[in-house]
Amino acid sequence: MQYNSLKDLYVDQLRDLYSAESQLMSALPKMAQAASSSMLKTAFQQHLEETRTQKQRLEQIFSELGSRPDGKVCEAMAGLIEEGDEAIQATGDPQVKDAALIAAAQRVEHYEMAGYGVVRTFADELGFKDAKSLLQKSLDEEGNADKKLTSIAQGGLFSQGVNEKAMAH
Repeated sequence: MQYNSLKDLYVDQLRDLYSAESQLMSALPKMAQAASSSMLKTAFQQHLEETRTQKQRLEQIFSELGSRPDGKVCEAMAGLIEEGDEAIQATGDPQVKDAALIAAAQRVEHYEMAGYGVVRTFADELGFKDAKSLLQKSLDEEGNADKKLTSIAQGGLFSQGVNEKAMAH
């Protein structure tokens, strides 16, 4: 890749995110299936729907740029998904496995939050106001998904969290 302008870097980073979202669409159903907590299963399923929407937003941005989203593989997401596969394949106590799934998912969310924050800032610098707004929506969704995972791990007002249940075993 050759970077001759901020726009070149922006497009490259968008392609990286597009690849990441595409890979995540394959991983989330497996994570949902591996979870024992119904709250965690639901969180993974809901985030799959958000991921579809985020991917469509990226496609819209590429269309407006007159560019294509393909051509790059996000190696970081591939590694994060590989770590998630370790949690999916794990055996043992179901609550501990759920805690491992949450840990893997939160690593993914933080990677995505960093990526969306960067491209949102680039879009702003480049004057792409519509793209900035779309990217901010995705960034907000990633942050909310992370908070939801934390809530499931720690427990809400009326339930014991996954982490506490895992410690009891």
